[in-house]
Amino acid sequence: MNIAHKALWALALILAACSVQAHIASNGFLNIEVDNAHLSGSMELAIRDAELAVGLDHDGNGKVTWGELKSSQLALQSYVLGHLGLAGNGAPCTLAFGSVKVNERVDGSYLWLPFSADCRDKLDTLRIDYRLLDAEDPSHRGLLALTANGAAQTAVLGGSAEPRQFKLKDPLVWSAFTEYLYAGIWHILSGIDHLLFLLSLLLPAVLVRQRNRWEAVPVAAPAFVNIVKVVTAFTLAHSITLSLAAFDVIRLPSRLTESIIAASIIIAALNNVFPRVTEGRWRIAFAFGLLHGFGFASVLAEMGLPKGARLISLVAFNLGVETGQMAVVLAVMPLAYLVRSTVFYRRAVMPWGSSAIACLALLWLVQRAML
Repeated sequence: MNIAHKALWALALILAACSVQAHIASNGFLNIEVDNAHLSGSMELAIRDAELAVGLDHDGNGKVTWGELKSSQLALQSYVLGHLGLAGNGAPCTLAFGSVKVNERVDGSYLWLPFSADCRDKLDTLRIDYRLLDAEDPSHRGLLALTANGAAQTAVLGGSAEPRQFKLKDPLVWSAFTEYLYAGIWHILSGIDHLLFLLSLLLPAVLVRQRNRWEAVPVAAPAFVNIVKVVTAFTLAHSITLSLAAFDVIRLPSRLTESIIAASIIIAALNNVFPRVTEGRWRIAFAFGLLHGFGFASVLAEMGLPKGARLISLVAFNLGVETGQMAVVLAVMPLAYLVRSTVFYRRAVMPWGSSAIACLALLWLVQRAML
């Protein structure tokens, strides 16, 4: 297959990518407050996920109306009851739901189901069995915020994991470290927008711009230095703003943040097609990394920082983000270095792959800023 055919295949992939709706990771939000033997809280599920689970769009016109939501309320409640189990001190707690409402988040509309439950005795432990979307979308996860006895706990639930049991009295501080570390890893691996921004900056790391075209670096050292500069700048920048936002020093509106993140991907990707910055990409990584930090902070804000373990939880979440990020870099960049000299990498992957990334990010920008 010659380069022209490869380019045509790449263009087909671009068109396919552009025809797919920009989709942020599938997350549900489970909030529970414990008061002696009483539970109160809410379950939030994206309308797109609820459509997969119970089918909300009854007339099949591609839009879910308020009337369709109300008529689907019993089916939705039945689905949640069948896929979410709560047990206090080993005894099942029966949920009672309030009226469904709609909550707007940056990635779309969510169904908000308030609930309450009375358990037999004052609770010392709470067992949570989260199975929502297991069959429909295995990538779905539930972000838990659990408050009891003045202490907050969090966890990432789902993914066919075993039911989780939480101690409500004097929870271990270091358990928060484990939970937030996993949450950080999960967020970066499921948050494709952050990875595409980083990938856009790393694709040229194994190349050098000469005579108005991309050429392979002759030895590994320059490529390694480029990778280290970009990753370090991105890490330092988003760590700064993540910390500032987590401690409420400064915050930006989520919709603005997510829109700018999408725009940053477009700029980084198009810079590979129409190079303007070739030697100082770490500066782009740092500048936009500051804004990506606010994006990470929005997820952390949804989970909350537990009292008495705020610093530990913040450090763990950030380490999780870095762990997931480095796993992707270590998986992708050695392969990029091996094929850097090929015409396919320089004339197909770089221009067409970067164009596909920019195209997808443009869809995200429209979705986040205008819809």
